[in-house]
Amino acid sequence: MESLLFTGASGFLGLNTLPILNHNYQVDTLGISNINTYQIDIAKQIPILKKKYDVVLHAAGKAHVVPKTEAEIKSFYDINVQGTKNLCRALEITGYPKALVFVSTVAVYGCEKGLLVSEDQLLNGITPYADSKKQAEKFLCDWCTKNRVILTILRPSLLAGINPPGNLGAMIKGIQADRYLSVAEGRAQKSVAMASDIAALIPICENKGGIFNLCDSHNPTFHELELLVSKQLGKRNPISIPYWLALFLAQVGNLFGKNAPINSLKLSKITTTLTFSNKKIIDELGFIPSDVLSNFIIR
Repeated sequence: MESLLFTGASGFLGLNTLPILNHNYQVDTLGISNINTYQIDIAKQIPILKKKYDVVLHAAGKAHVVPKTEAEIKSFYDINVQGTKNLCRALEITGYPKALVFVSTVAVYGCEKGLLVSEDQLLNGITPYADSKKQAEKFLCDWCTKNRVILTILRPSLLAGINPPGNLGAMIKGIQADRYLSVAEGRAQKSVAMASDIAALIPICENKGGIFNLCDSHNPTFHELELLVSKQLGKRNPISIPYWLALFLAQVGNLFGKNAPINSLKLSKITTTLTFSNKKIIDELGFIPSDVLSNFIIR
């Protein structure tokens, strides 16, 4: 059985992928919590690895935070860029893996709206999250080419799975607490991917590299996701409010900062259609992403 080093395995992605990965690989994990094989902050240190690994799944990174200070901005680059460099330095010492899979993000495109955005889209993301991921991608492309490591960069859309973060997690919590309001009948579409698909892709990616969006083919509306969550939680379908009312509430929410139930940024995300193309991953890897509405189960 091949060996695999998984960075960032103690969070949401690990919860949804480790059970699958453990069936196919001898997995060691690396992260800041004490449940990892290697407990270390790669943003600050070069890890000392005990062996050479066949495959590396690099998912450690900072996300889902809107920075407010220079220190918070810097932390994105410390973790996403310097952490990647420190990991690669460790791999140079113990021996290069056959393949490295990097979990990036569709945020690198910098798109706020659009339909079926492909990998050919220019990388115009300017937020610290997007820019730090772009820099990490560039470093890994150069490093892997130089050292003959097969590199796959996965750019997932919104991820679904057990205990999801971000807007999907907020939707679940809101519906569970009977405090969720649908906006403008939830007509906006979003690309969503099952987090478990990342684990399913690793055996393919270790032999075929490339840069790929990861999302399902359906691109569900918010209304479809709301109905799915409500049904699984045994809750009534959310009440829909008109956009003008949501806009007023968002403007009030702006006064209370990021902890407000709704603000202008959150409103824009849930009322604007933004979808990505998965044609390349299907055509080049022969991988059919899981349909989210059929596979997403809340636990």
